[in-house]
Amino acid sequence: MRSPLLLTLLPVALLLGCSPRVSVEAPDKPITINLNVKIEHEVRIKVEKDVDKLLDQSNDLF
Repeated sequence: MRSPLLLTLLPVALLLGCSPRVSVEAPDKPITINLNVKIEHEVRIKVEKDVDKLLDQSNDLF
């Protein structure tokens, strides 16, 4: 007859042997970040503020 302790520890040992491996590796290709969208957005905001100032100063344009 097998020992109850052996029957309890055997499944636990098998589950611990199957733990997933996590590894962190550098990518093969360099990471590129496109910043054109943000810069373009900032330029549009600055232009809109300038146009608002011009329209406030000259009410008779339109």
